[in-house]
Amino acid sequence: MGVAGLGQGAAGMIPSMHAMPEIELVAGADLNPAMREGFADRFPGTRVYATVAELCADPAVEAVYVGTPNRFHCEHALEAMRHGKHAIVEKPMAITLEEADAMVAASEKFGVKLLAAHTRSYGVWTRAMRRLVISGAVGPLRAIHVWAYTDWMLRPRTADELDPSQGGGIVFRQGPHQIDTIRLIGGGRLRSVRAMTGQWMSERPVPGYYCAFFEFEDGTPATIMHNGYGYYSMNELYPWVVTKRGYTDEDRAVLRRALRDGGRDEEKEKQDYRVGGRHDPTAAAKTSSGPQEWSPFDLGPVELTCERGFVRNDRRGLVVYDDAGRHDVDLLHLQRPEPDPSGGLSIAVLEELHAAVVRGRPVYHDGAWGRATLEAALAVMQSARERREIALHRQVAMPADYDADLPIDAQTLVRR
Repeated sequence: MGVAGLGQGAAGMIPSMHAMPEIELVAGADLNPAMREGFADRFPGTRVYATVAELCADPAVEAVYVGTPNRFHCEHALEAMRHGKHAIVEKPMAITLEEADAMVAASEKFGVKLLAAHTRSYGVWTRAMRRLVISGAVGPLRAIHVWAYTDWMLRPRTADELDPSQGGGIVFRQGPHQIDTIRLIGGGRLRSVRAMTGQWMSERPVPGYYCAFFEFEDGTPATIMHNGYGYYSMNELYPWVVTKRGYTDEDRAVLRRALRDGGRDEEKEKQDYRVGGRHDPTAAAKTSSGPQEWSPFDLGPVELTCERGFVRNDRRGLVVYDDAGRHDVDLLHLQRPEPDPSGGLSIAVLEELHAAVVRGRPVYHDGAWGRATLEAALAVMQSARERREIALHRQVAMPADYDADLPIDAQTLVRR
């Protein structure tokens, strides 16, 4: 495995690559010499390159994780695939549908796997919800609601992260988590969206809020909402989370004042969390934190209304309410221990690629799937601009056999 881009996204994925016996981490590439040096120091024996082209030309690299800035996802994924490398692309898959089309075409042309990756739909909590819906144990799915209150707008941001033309802003960068999740649970095929966004902080010239109403092709409604302005954090609702993650109330007040005063060095803050930085997550690459309890992270709680019940997240799994009462479903035993701080996503991504390349399994989150999520995110922004409903035309279903080997059945999820 080679890593294109050694920034904060890659720093969260690399520890899982290093920890998995199925994956050999052999090389990394970045324009920043400090990050290349940090990567080489963390992982002796690996090779470092200044350009993605050099990385892709390395004959020992079989697959490339593309974690460069969003505006380069298409260019660098195409570079990898032209060299015959499989590609994992961070969300969003690209910043235009034309780019996504080119990526899907390249995967087919060069006969390589393309994985649109690292959204929270990979979490075992969401996958178990999908299995529950498919089982029919609480009747047909009738509605999905996902909501998040975070401090996304207060975190350190580079210029491209605040420029929608470069794939910046909360819809591009956080929307895929929620859109992928509702699509996975609801089957994949969205029909339309009506949405609004909010841009309410002069220091951040980009929307920090969105609210969208989706309708699936079968008429099932779904809503997603993300408020990233940081006045309120949904973590307050979950006592086991609030002391572990993110900024405190006091931290957020300080950061807000620093933004208004113009005295904040955000580039330095970002560098601290990149490979080689002071808080580099790869520094713990040889350790595992064990199975992680559920946390809303930036996805937020997911709530399902079914014809004969209701399902929500809880600390160790799911809570199912049905005609027989309340049932707590423990899912921690399904979590593979890993050093990834993001709740078990990286391992699932890497496992899917490994199974496809080595065992001939399908790539379920393939280019067509990623393109459909991108289409929905772009439609959220278009709907907000034009103040009208936007029809979707590139949607695809998730194959029924996805997660067929996940050891969950209706009896596990709903105990009678």
